[in-house]
Amino acid sequence: MPNLSFSDRIIRWYRANKRDLPWRQTHEPYRIWISEIILQQTRVDQGMDYYHRLLEAFPTVTDLANADLDQVLKLWQGLGYYSRARNLHATAQWIAGPLKGKFPSNYKDLLALKGVGPYTAAAIASFCFNEPVAVVDGNVERVLARYFGVEEPVDASATKKLLQQLAQEHIAAPRPAEHNQAIMEFGALQCTPKNPSCANCPLQASCFALRLGKVSDLPFKAKRTQVKAVAIDYFVLTDGRELLLRKRVDQGIWNNLHDFLSIEGEAPLTDSAVQREAKKFGEWRASTETVVHLLSHRKLSIRFHVVQVKRWEERPNGVLVKIRNRHELAVPKPIHDFLMEVGGPLWSGVRKKN
Repeated sequence: MPNLSFSDRIIRWYRANKRDLPWRQTHEPYRIWISEIILQQTRVDQGMDYYHRLLEAFPTVTDLANADLDQVLKLWQGLGYYSRARNLHATAQWIAGPLKGKFPSNYKDLLALKGVGPYTAAAIASFCFNEPVAVVDGNVERVLARYFGVEEPVDASATKKLLQQLAQEHIAAPRPAEHNQAIMEFGALQCTPKNPSCANCPLQASCFALRLGKVSDLPFKAKRTQVKAVAIDYFVLTDGRELLLRKRVDQGIWNNLHDFLSIEGEAPLTDSAVQREAKKFGEWRASTETVVHLLSHRKLSIRFHVVQVKRWEERPNGVLVKIRNRHELAVPKPIHDFLMEVGGPLWSGVRKKN
């Protein structure tokens, strides 16, 4: 293929190897937007069910706008990065309201939407409106850095600008949507972070990294994510029939989700401290082993302490939920796992003592 351009080679590979994904069967901005918000921090295989689930519940942007935020968060539960769901809901209300249900039709105006950055705006603009603006995500950065020999850290602002320029220079103007889909798919399936398929790569003849033996070295980052360790002791107040949960309104990572009363710190509470806190509400019955939950910038070490309460008259602020209805509220994943998998035997012990 001596006369084919970089874009031509990528597109030819894409036509032969692309996955059959539902959002590639439409040019409707609403569906593309839903898919791109899901895929911002999520693998395709993990996000597929959520894509179908959200569209089944909210077939149109107006349906999403009219939904209760708690319903949106419940459907999003388990996907993480919940700010995406909150932004999704807020943006739907903006589009259904002031914009009268019509999505912005160009890159610049799409950037004004809450939760839509340069990558997502470029994806929607090119896929839906054929605007020749290049997408640059992690997969694209990897392809460009290896092929063109970008030997500067990809997390540096100057390098990001360079990669965006390279991407824009090589986008196929007559086919920007297909080019963008192709280069992202190429990075996801062919030019992978580890063990890329260089032996059968259509770009191998002119790939800088392959020629100089630097495939495993490019791209690279200068900064390493600092992960903070946080210990959380949750107090599960129950009379054996109901549980007390609270709705978080602290604008944190789990804002608007429900969890239990908690104490956070650098280290878990001692047994004596757990007993002391439990006595404020009732009688300490049992505790779980520590569960580790990893977030992008935090390592959470979580324990749950079941506290039997005799009556609810002087309970802390929160929502009483019947144990049999515990699946109905939107909760963070570690809370969901406790409610659905761990807590049962502990609650049974509480019920026997009532």
